[in-house]
Amino acid sequence: MAFIKNLLYNYEYATTKLNDPRTTDWFLMTSPWPTIAIVALYLIFVYGGQRWMKNRPAYALKDLMLCYNFCLVILNAYIFYEYLVSTWLNPNFSKACQVMDYSNEGLPLRLAKVSWWFYFSKIIELMDTVFFVLRKKNNQISFLHVYHHSTMPLLWWTGVKFVPGGESYQCASINSFIHVLMYTYYLLSAMGPQMQKFLWWKKYMTTLQLVQFWWILGHTFHAMYVNCDFPVGFGYALLAYDFSHILLFSHFYYMTYTKKARAKKAEASDNLSNGKTHKTGTENGSTRQRK
Repeated sequence: MAFIKNLLYNYEYATTKLNDPRTTDWFLMTSPWPTIAIVALYLIFVYGGQRWMKNRPAYALKDLMLCYNFCLVILNAYIFYEYLVSTWLNPNFSKACQVMDYSNEGLPLRLAKVSWWFYFSKIIELMDTVFFVLRKKNNQISFLHVYHHSTMPLLWWTGVKFVPGGESYQCASINSFIHVLMYTYYLLSAMGPQMQKFLWWKKYMTTLQLVQFWWILGHTFHAMYVNCDFPVGFGYALLAYDFSHILLFSHFYYMTYTKKARAKKAEASDNLSNGKTHKTGTENGSTRQRK
């Protein structure tokens, strides 16, 4: 009982004393439980939905997918623009070591608001997996996919609750830019097979995602090394989370591109060798017939 009381006290203290007062009353920010519930329902649907769809025909959803992907391109472009204005183009904002500014006006408030939109976009993006389930694209529902989609809303609820600004700008601004490209790719892909010739850059999009994680890792290490006045606990959490993505995306890249390319090269080499052997055998046979 003492442990539970202590846990509840620490939770109440953190959410009432350490939180950013500007974001407390914003949608879904009063308590973590709505976000936890959304993620829990998402996980239930991901695994239960695949079983439910097993003996049912896949839904096409083409028009809905076009609308959804287009809206997410626009949303992520807006988020990136807001980060660009409030941080990257702001001469008073340190790109290397920015402390939290809890001002309730101007660019600091604008930064807090766009951080909330970034968090909320991660709630919306849970629909990616819902569409995969309904379209029976189960091969797309990997551990990496589910891990990323289910943890980002929880991570960013914490970010917006306590530190919607400062050093947290880095990963969100870069990620929103990457997602503009990603949902543009999905939008073109949803238009049909005639667009396949324009989708040659999928491999490079994965490379950009990996560059993103390494960049964030290096930036976070630097901020912690110079003892930037930013909650160190969030730095450690971001390092661990970012490193997990480096491992998972590196494995995805290897399995999807490197390993498959090697397999195709080996197959082509085998076919060439078999062709030569067959040709030689024919020539030997012909020679024997002439004899």
